[in-house]
Amino acid sequence: MEISLASEQITHFFGFPITNTLLLSWVVMGILITLGAVSTYRLNAVPRGLQNALEAVIEKLFALVKSVIGTDKDTEKVFPFIVTFFVFILVSNWFGLIPGVGTIGVEHGQGDQRMFLPFLRAPTSDLNTTLAFAFISVIITNIFGIATIGFTKYAGKFISFKSPIAFFVGILESVAEIAKILSFSFRLFGNVFAGEVLLVVIASLIPYIAPIPFLGLEVFVGFIQALVFSMLTLVFIKVAITAAH
Repeated sequence: MEISLASEQITHFFGFPITNTLLLSWVVMGILITLGAVSTYRLNAVPRGLQNALEAVIEKLFALVKSVIGTDKDTEKVFPFIVTFFVFILVSNWFGLIPGVGTIGVEHGQGDQRMFLPFLRAPTSDLNTTLAFAFISVIITNIFGIATIGFTKYAGKFISFKSPIAFFVGILESVAEIAKILSFSFRLFGNVFAGEVLLVVIASLIPYIAPIPFLGLEVFVGFIQALVFSMLTLVFIKVAITAAH
């Protein structure tokens, strides 16, 4: 049984390393892009089949985002980002549970240095991926805040010389932005990686039947982690676009 904290490099392209988590990220993106293209290729006034199912899901998600943001106008602005986060993280988490992901690969090295190299691993089990999500989330949040209430007023949250207390609060706000990045990235990475380790350990001890309940648990955890990441981003955007009184 081998467990690697870091993603493994499969190959390289002009010096750029291609890891197994990056490879599965491309697979997920390809599937989602294809699904979006197919479902919108011929739109009908009266939706049917795949179009009908996707529109029903989008309506529910739009209502959920609106319940937090408040207005249709603001919801239409943030909705694409929130849903992209949710769908991509959810599919990435669930793809990591597909039989063969993390278990099909090759042996490399010699002697005691021989290691198993899986061809695919869940993208969100790579800290680089979750850090990227976290950076994007925080950057988008601040962009929406600046665009809504103005740069000067928004910057006043972080830099204020009105009073010593206001200055100290600004420092705390700046630290909080950094804390968001760490919290977002390590929460998502930790839960997905821990689930990956759990399944590997259980499968090595009691294969075939025992992992099934834990697999169901990880399906639920994957959904919850995607929802938590997206909803926290949504709440932070709501706070950012609300002018302080």
